[in-house]
Amino acid sequence: MSAVIPVVISLALTIVVVIWMLRAFSKKIENNVLTKIEDSFSRASMQALSNNTDQFLKLAGERLSKETDANVHELTSKKELIDNSLQQMKSEMERVKDLISSFEKDRNEKFGAITKGLSYHSAQTEKLQELTGKLNLILSDSRQRGLWGQRIADDILRLVGMEEGINYVQQKTMDGSSRRPDFTFLLPNGKKINMDVKFPLDNFKHYLEETVDAVRQNYKNQFIRDARQMVKQVITREYINPDANTLDYVIIFIPLEQAYAFIMENDATFIDDALKSKVIVCSPWTIYALLAVVRQSIDNFNLEKSANKILELMSIFYKQWGAFISSMDRIGKKIEELQNEYNSLLTTRRNQLEKPLHQIEQLSKLNEQADDNGPSPVGGQRNNGRTSGGNSINGI
Repeated sequence: MSAVIPVVISLALTIVVVIWMLRAFSKKIENNVLTKIEDSFSRASMQALSNNTDQFLKLAGERLSKETDANVHELTSKKELIDNSLQQMKSEMERVKDLISSFEKDRNEKFGAITKGLSYHSAQTEKLQELTGKLNLILSDSRQRGLWGQRIADDILRLVGMEEGINYVQQKTMDGSSRRPDFTFLLPNGKKINMDVKFPLDNFKHYLEETVDAVRQNYKNQFIRDARQMVKQVITREYINPDANTLDYVIIFIPLEQAYAFIMENDATFIDDALKSKVIVCSPWTIYALLAVVRQSIDNFNLEKSANKILELMSIFYKQWGAFISSMDRIGKKIEELQNEYNSLLTTRRNQLEKPLHQIEQLSKLNEQADDNGPSPVGGQRNNGRTSGGNSINGI
């Protein structure tokens, strides 16, 4: 058994060596075969490539020629298309150029108009500033403010239709007092109602110009106090005086609508307290409504007062109208009788008078015809057939 093992090992080594040698020989053979295959494939490829190159070049030349022709045709078409597009673009550019020129001309015109308008508005602004300066100068003086307020009241009165001296008077001293209200309105039955123009502007103006809130609040409170003091001053001036036939109310006119609205907004009880004191506080809008109602009431009263007189005059008118109609009827009958007599003269009497004239005219025509015929011969006959013996002119 021990002798077999070395044999087996030797045999195994031999087999391994043989296998290794076979593998080496096979590798060498494989390399040689691959080399030969590569050489053969290279030669075949070179030959095939050489054969195919001519055919490829030929086909490529034909293809290139066709592609070139096609490209030339396409380029020609595209060139025409580009030329057309360029022509259209040129036309569009010309149109845009004309449009820009038109816009430029219009812009210059509008710019000139804007410049002119700005110049006009600048001049108007300067005038407005000048007027504003004058207005501030006027409103800075209490006396000038009063005159300005009276001017506003005059304009409203004219707008309502009232006339000075008929519906109202200005600055007239009250009976039994030295007070002179700005306006006194004349009402029916000798009644009157007085109106004063008040313009407490100073603190209101300071309130509008001030920017500090605390100071603005102070000016606002002072302005409200000025408005209430204005009501108290009117009450103490005896503008309500039954002995002078005044009504139980007096009117205060504040000619600045903004000041009136400010008082109403910031003092809710101002109007109620004024009415309790029999004072009616009005702004330009409310005074117009109030005076329009007063004017209409005066007209209605005057119309009612004159209603009886109108009825009396209407009665007289109807009586005279009846007499007028009766006289017209009599005159109509007489005219009718006269017409009948005239028609009788024109027909019957005229015919009777003209009848003898016609007969005379016929006889005159017969005599003329006889004279035209002349005397007939002796023994002969005249044209009318009568014999001439014994009764002719010659026989006689």
